[in-house]
Amino acid sequence: QLVAYEVKRMRAEEGNKQKILRHIKELAEKLYKNENPYPAVTMHKVQKPTEGCHLRLHQKPFPHLDEGTVQWIIDQATAKLQTAPPAVKAEKKCMVPSGPPIAAIMERNGNALANSARRLEVVRNCITYVFENKMLEAKKLFPAVLRAMKGRAARHCLTQELNLHVQQNRAVLDHQQFDFIIRMMNCCLQDCTAMDEHGIAAALLPLVTAFCRKLSPGITQFAYSCVQEHV
Repeated sequence: QLVAYEVKRMRAEEGNKQKILRHIKELAEKLYKNENPYPAVTMHKVQKPTEGCHLRLHQKPFPHLDEGTVQWIIDQATAKLQTAPPAVKAEKKCMVPSGPPIAAIMERNGNALANSARRLEVVRNCITYVFENKMLEAKKLFPAVLRAMKGRAARHCLTQELNLHVQQNRAVLDHQQFDFIIRMMNCCLQDCTAMDEHGIAAALLPLVTAFCRKLSPGITQFAYSCVQEHV
């Protein structure tokens, strides 16, 4: 029903928080009523007599109940129950029109997809600049790359791109390249969640044992020594 009827309304509400919240509240009430169709039965509480009330003087005797009246009340209630409709409501089936084509809804997500593609392009370009030793260009893109690492797609892209460079035997880096790659890896691992442990973090493991730099003749530092503190 939302897809069929509410798309125009949702578009009209974009940017107006109060209208959006009111709409959400209405939806919440509908969902709640759907889950709880029967109102809770209120129980009448009978008050307990206070302590020591039996010691009080001037107690009124309990009135005599008329057997016929009591039986008449019981019979009335029984008759009502027999004619009452069944407790479970019959489900009303209704046809919901298909509404606007999915493309109309996807338009709103189009910008997000385009943004995502741009972010991946930025990550790829920055890594290419690092390996081509175009450090000035890499530096310009670097803040955008670190921001992009918030998204899983960008983190995945980083592992793929670095893997390509390892396969091309470009794992031995100079100091500046090493610094850039380490910062990217650290940022990537910092934004990883438990869900990424067997994906992105696992994909980085062979990479951190491959990328390295020569500190002096015979002494090599591998990337894992700079990223091993991450959980």
